[in-house]
Amino acid sequence: MKRILTIQDISCLGKCSITIALPLISAMGVETVILPTAVLSTHTMFQGFTVKDLTDELIPITDHWKKENVHFDAIYTGYLGSAEEIEIVKKIFREFKTDDTLIFIDPVMADNGKLYPAFDLNYAKLNAGLCGEADVIVPNITEACFMTDTEYREEYDEAYIKDLIGKLAALGAKKTVLTGVSLSEGKTGVYGYDSETKEYFIYQNDRVDAQYHGTGDVFSSVSVGALMRGLSLKDAFRIAADYTADTIRETLKNPEKPWYGVDFEATIPELLSMLSK
Repeated sequence: MKRILTIQDISCLGKCSITIALPLISAMGVETVILPTAVLSTHTMFQGFTVKDLTDELIPITDHWKKENVHFDAIYTGYLGSAEEIEIVKKIFREFKTDDTLIFIDPVMADNGKLYPAFDLNYAKLNAGLCGEADVIVPNITEACFMTDTEYREEYDEAYIKDLIGKLAALGAKKTVLTGVSLSEGKTGVYGYDSETKEYFIYQNDRVDAQYHGTGDVFSSVSVGALMRGLSLKDAFRIAADYTADTIRETLKNPEKPWYGVDFEATIPELLSMLSK
């Protein structure tokens, strides 16, 4: 069985980060090891949440794993809360990456043209350096712009997207997948580039007119899980895009109208069916 290490925070209530990655990747038949960077009472869309930073625990935990000769087939990073955590993650890469370890980075820090409140331009540059050590990166358009000093645009064409991908690839990642790319009315999806084969790929599905917290974590978790199942890059991201969209649609049906996250639990059987096709 393949083994993924995921490094991100835990929100005890609210569906995001590890509380999405752990169940989804495990359901896909891949062992999921967690390295929590912080514990939050709820995710940050709730008011008055509490936070316990765990940065000081990261090195002691990974030192113990080294003594146990633990091997990871993939290391998947999501939300990292500080510059210090980025530097620790680089250290973890150096200590645990082998020739067959996939480094998968979701540089969670911005959306809709703005950095999240806790971050600044220096943090974006540090994330760009982290992405340079990856095999696969999955930034959204806003994150890509901040990491490459590119003007953010609400409206764009394919030439703009390919230029942005080129700048991202220059950071050093082997495979760049830009998320949230819409090249025609009513569609959204991904635009990817493989620096080794020099090939581009694109996948678009129907846009669902709703936004929920944690959908990026759903997408990234399914993507890395599918890659560990042996799917090609194109197939892994196609499944991740379709599953994320279908999970949003399922959530919209919920009469309780959950505002804080998607009902991914209800669509896990669908995910497993996608993997078996």
